[in-house]
Amino acid sequence: MKISLITVCFNSAATLPSTFASVLAQEGAEIDYHVVDGASKDDTVALLRGWEPKFAAKGIAFTWTSEPDKGLYDAINKGVARATGDVVGILNADDFFEDAHVLADVASAFDPQTRAIYGDIRFVRGESTETARYYSSRPWRRWMHNWGYMPAHPSIYVRREVFETYGGYKLGYEISADFEWMTRVLCGKKGGRPPVPAKYLPRCLVTMRLGGKSTGGLKAMLRLNRENVRANRENGYFCCLPMMLPKYAYKVLGYVFKR
Repeated sequence: MKISLITVCFNSAATLPSTFASVLAQEGAEIDYHVVDGASKDDTVALLRGWEPKFAAKGIAFTWTSEPDKGLYDAINKGVARATGDVVGILNADDFFEDAHVLADVASAFDPQTRAIYGDIRFVRGESTETARYYSSRPWRRWMHNWGYMPAHPSIYVRREVFETYGGYKLGYEISADFEWMTRVLCGKKGGRPPVPAKYLPRCLVTMRLGGKSTGGLKAMLRLNRENVRANRENGYFCCLPMMLPKYAYKVLGYVFKR
């Protein structure tokens, strides 16, 4: 099974080396890797050129582009369009794989019926390796999306035809296009396409650095939740802003119980 990885970046020269190193470290997996850069102004392009021979030496098909785009989700869609693997996953430019066996375990978890795999992620602060927060996707059930809780997006891998059938990320969302896409794919559209058969993989797949658009203060949090409500409604599910509040109790637990 070939896995297509997509990394979207912009001025990410400081963090891309750890991301790339974690891809190179993967064992027992056939990888098709696409990096989509949004015309960075720092040393990202030089870094991409420098890593090309390293991926080639490891037998990893590696392509990259650097050009203006319409934002994060437009860049992801570009990467998806270039993917040739059986399965597609996204590795953010601030993130890295938990260990060298992540992709092999993902590939093994897919069976003929399964169309999506999801697992856990953990958060660290800066260059620390100590877990600041653990995000377990184990408790997730489809009804929980009404309340703003979904599996961790960086842990999701889907068969490539899922994008062909369900579409990519909507550009009308600033923060929650990933939530809307997961609602559409993992929960289905009410009265429309059914959810894809998905399976939980009980392990941590990705380490993330704390930060990002969705954690940019109160204004960002309000926008995130409004977009989550919109995502639910667009897919035919009842939702309102107060329903977004209980998920923060679960988030606090992730800081307390760090596995």
